[in-house]
Amino acid sequence: MLAITGKLSFYFLIFNNLFMKKLLSGRLAPQRIFQPLLFLLTSFAAFVGTPAAATSAPAIPTPVLPDHSAPCAGISAAPSAASSKQTFYAIRVYQLKTQQQETRVDSFLQYALIPALHRQGISQVGAFKPVGNDTAAIRKIFLFIPLKNLDQFVTLSASLAKDTRFLADGGSYLDAAYNDPPYVRIESILLQAFPEMPAYAAPWSGQPYSADRIYELRSYEGPTEKLFANKVQMFNQGGEIPLFARLDFHAVFYASVLAGAHMPNLMYMTSFDNMAARDQHWKSFSDDPFWKQLVASPQYQHNVSHIDDIFLHSTAYSEL
Repeated sequence: MLAITGKLSFYFLIFNNLFMKKLLSGRLAPQRIFQPLLFLLTSFAAFVGTPAAATSAPAIPTPVLPDHSAPCAGISAAPSAASSKQTFYAIRVYQLKTQQQETRVDSFLQYALIPALHRQGISQVGAFKPVGNDTAAIRKIFLFIPLKNLDQFVTLSASLAKDTRFLADGGSYLDAAYNDPPYVRIESILLQAFPEMPAYAAPWSGQPYSADRIYELRSYEGPTEKLFANKVQMFNQGGEIPLFARLDFHAVFYASVLAGAHMPNLMYMTSFDNMAARDQHWKSFSDDPFWKQLVASPQYQHNVSHIDDIFLHSTAYSEL
């Protein structure tokens, strides 16, 4: 403080000698004083500096922006089409009216399409028919195609069109007349595997074909996109898939539907030795303490609005 006072006295001494004498003698107009005085005061402030107490003011905090990449509360992030770990599947559903159509499609799949898919690097193609297909008004054949990548879904038809062997082997199907089609309609479904099971499985690989074996294909539709995502979360982070694995449900895949007729929905396929084994497995599932706790959780309520449950047998030419 003494040093500051001494500096102040020094500046006013200069001011007095230079300006006050001239002002009193009338040789300097009063307004000529203000500019030099302002200069002196400004210089003094810069020379002395700001008191320490003033320099301790807190810095303005950097604003924190919201993270738009994080999912909203209660919503699991939807599967990413760019993921390199979660594989993609295509399911084709051939709708047929007659036994003749069924025979033609069977022949086409077995001798033309599935071998052509092998030449495209696709193996373990699954072919299934619903239980009671023979007496159904609309017969169906389900074809499960494990894709190498998402691009293959887009380019597959064009690639097959260039396969001369495929065109020859499938001629009776591909060249069918307009008034003698081999099917009624084809439904195409694109799926992406769940993170908890990022690739399909062939649980009965190496075992002989069994006409009694049951494949159960389930589709769960969500009432809204948000509640659908909640059900997907229940399968993955919630622990539903590990529960199926612990109880030996022999799953083939679990996946979200990316394009299909019943969105938003997920689909999964489990398999059993026979229908009795299927019923026993589901009883064990329903009675499991973990499931009872999971299904009662307030976090996972009202996330399924409709279920389609289809019992299938594999065909003799199926690779799953």
